[in-house]
Amino acid sequence: MVRAIGVPAGGPGEWHSCAVTVTRRLTPPERYAFERTVRPLLVPKHDPCGLVREDGFWLAMRTPDGPATLHLAREAGELVATGHGPGGCWAADRADAIAGLRDDVSGFPALAARHPLVGRLAKTFSGVRLPATGVLFPRLLRAILEQKVTGKEAHRSYRAVCRHFGEPAPGPLALVLPPDPVAVAATAYWAFHPFGVEQRRTQALLRAAQVAARLERCADAAEATVRLTALPGIGPWTAAETVRHTYGDPDAVSVGDFHIPNTVAFALAGEARGTDERMLELLEPFRGHRGRVCDLLAMGGIGAPKFGPRMPLRSFSRF
Repeated sequence: MVRAIGVPAGGPGEWHSCAVTVTRRLTPPERYAFERTVRPLLVPKHDPCGLVREDGFWLAMRTPDGPATLHLAREAGELVATGHGPGGCWAADRADAIAGLRDDVSGFPALAARHPLVGRLAKTFSGVRLPATGVLFPRLLRAILEQKVTGKEAHRSYRAVCRHFGEPAPGPLALVLPPDPVAVAATAYWAFHPFGVEQRRTQALLRAAQVAARLERCADAAEATVRLTALPGIGPWTAAETVRHTYGDPDAVSVGDFHIPNTVAFALAGEARGTDERMLELLEPFRGHRGRVCDLLAMGGIGAPKFGPRMPLRSFSRF
């Protein structure tokens, strides 16, 4: 039931006009792993747009109805979702998807049983669900910044971009809203240089920002993937990284990743190295949940043997 604070309640499931906040109570599935489910929505260590702490999960959003901050907290076996700001009703209505409660795993155990390791991991992490935010551009921004660089470099750039473009988010915490694509599109490419983002990634980001409103209207992951990969500088890897948590697509495979083909080849076939083609071949028995299998391998700490030096950390802002 959703109820706006300070507004008389109606029948079960009835909406009320929004005041400052709107609250909704959700019932998670058995063994639901709350923190593991929502953590992928945040950049590791520090995300200016959200955080996980003792009182729950907080996420600042630009919704179709305006700025919002969503708070998810566990309470007596339930999840209490509270939306703050003009977009608070939209955020609360979307809260079950953001919490991964719309993720359908009913057919996955049978597929997972086709490989002993996948079957074991599926049982171990059965409480983890795939979240779906319903807003595309923030995830696309992060995916573009993560192209062809280390995670530390990308996340450092992401934090810098969010701080530069960020506006105060509604609610009690000092979060910032994700960058407005209109503001990003109006910025010269060289302005991103101090954030550690070179011209190639910046131009891909600017092109995406220019058509962000159209991208947000995509009906599903398949349509979004087609539209995204039609943009110069955005390939299947960036599209998969974007739609996985925008639409909760369990089949999105990050083709072109530096590590995942080796991980899949090693975990499923005992091969130290693998190509994208070999990865897709090994994942084919799990079609419909191929991305979920990759996530399970990561959660289980599975990795191929490492050879050679690590990729160095760089700073384009110092070039």
